[in-house]
Amino acid sequence: MHYEGTNISSDGSNDRIYNRGIDRLRSSERIERLEVDRVVKLCLKENIKSVLDIGTGSGLFAEAFHKAGMKVAGIDSNPAMIEAAKQYIIDCEFHISPAEEIPFKDNSFDLTFFGVVFHEVNDYSKAMKEAFRVSVYGT
Repeated sequence: MHYEGTNISSDGSNDRIYNRGIDRLRSSERIERLEVDRVVKLCLKENIKSVLDIGTGSGLFAEAFHKAGMKVAGIDSNPAMIEAAKQYIIDCEFHISPAEEIPFKDNSFDLTFFGVVFHEVNDYSKAMKEAFRVSVYGT
């Protein structure tokens, strides 16, 4: 992937922001390589009704969870990605937020999902703690 930079600012923010076209993130080759439908199917159990897609990007996984009948929300630290995701899934809640500061209350979702985002996380431990905090059943 191509990023604007790989530096972490003095305030702890991450400036590793993907700056290539959204269409590249949604290419049929990438969808096949990521096995999106298979991954979503493996994540879903009968008690899973809501999902938070952490690092949603263009909403690729969020869209697949939504098509599977889940209530979906997504967060991403890149505003351009949130705008792109909103174009593909109109009835989902999206927020600009890093994985380390999830803007939802405790136990807000049945499942939290990290797709292809962990390479952009500054503090893995904090991101995981936040994911578990907002999840009823785990991440």
